[in-house]
Amino acid sequence: MQLPNIMAFKENIKEYDYLKANSAYFKDLNRGTKNFNNFVSEMKVKYKERTTDKLASAIDNMEMVTSILDVFK
Repeated sequence: MQLPNIMAFKENIKEYDYLKANSAYFKDLNRGTKNFNNFVSEMKVKYKERTTDKLASAIDNMEMVTSILDVFK
């Protein structure tokens, strides 16, 4: 694995945890940086860290607050 990839794992605990859970990625990560980018995108899908996931979560929270406020009316 290349040094920037190793440093990225030390900075982001979720990536390291996902790698421990799916150890088959070690082989792919040793092959190049492109595979690391694929790994990161799959990890973001798993832990719902994409921008679309965050927006959906914020919208759900706003709808919940709105429904709670409607109950109090």
